[in-house]
Amino acid sequence: MAGVITTGSFAKALWPGINAWYGVQYSEHKVEYTDLFRTESSDKAYEEEVAVSGFGLAPRKAEATGISYDSAKQLFVKRYTNVTYGLGFIITREMYEDDLYQVVGKQKARSLAFSMRQTKETVGANIFNRAFNSSYTGGDGVELCDTAHPTDGSTFSNIVNPAADLSTAALEQAAIDIMNLKDNRGLRISILPQCLAIPPALSFEAQRILKSSLEHDTGNNAINALNSMNVFPSGVKVNHYFSDTDAWFILTNCPDGLKYFERRGDDFSPGENDFDTENARYKATARYVFGWTDPRAVFGSAGA
Repeated sequence: MAGVITTGSFAKALWPGINAWYGVQYSEHKVEYTDLFRTESSDKAYEEEVAVSGFGLAPRKAEATGISYDSAKQLFVKRYTNVTYGLGFIITREMYEDDLYQVVGKQKARSLAFSMRQTKETVGANIFNRAFNSSYTGGDGVELCDTAHPTDGSTFSNIVNPAADLSTAALEQAAIDIMNLKDNRGLRISILPQCLAIPPALSFEAQRILKSSLEHDTGNNAINALNSMNVFPSGVKVNHYFSDTDAWFILTNCPDGLKYFERRGDDFSPGENDFDTENARYKATARYVFGWTDPRAVFGSAGA
């Protein structure tokens, strides 16, 4: 039977004299998806969020003429469909009874918990790993980072174009573009950068760019405006599950952006025995979904 751990799987666990078992006792990164996504609970199979248009600018009203009336409407619908993730393992009764080191039962239970946490981090990070991939679209029909997100009669961009590596100039221009974002009717809104989200490969360069008191990598005796203006008040978020080593993202204060809906947290069910084989089954499941509603929450670059 596939996935069954027998006495042959851990033959050394049946004999005394083993000093150490290694391979699963590694330290784990802190929870990182909470740095990127707003967590909300879910009590349905799916959750939906709907974009709406506001009103445009007020036209001039001539004396004795009637008032102008505007209209509003529903635009795009983003559906978050909860997905179940699960993993388990099976131990024969003989393996459980003869395991001198409790390698299989206790350690594999810890390994199962580790796998479930890693799965959640990976699923969340994939929202960013696929941010420039047109096969993965949001409620408005385009990918997370795109040059032409549709609105009510117009479009907006949340991508560095042309793509650029992480640099002072690229960050400054991205911050300017973010501050110039408009709502679905073209009115100016207060969208501001909050933090820089990067893979580990860019962590040292990000510190040099943002933390130096003077302009980075130039001979100019000029202040570091990114630092002095505190452009990123929430700092730098390094995510170890980002797969692209030169892609970087700015997260903004957009209120309905990146979201994590949890329908059911990690649920562990240990030691359910099969009557005929006497095998013990251990499993873990969770049900959740990651995604985005308003793409103004992110401004990204795939790197040059």
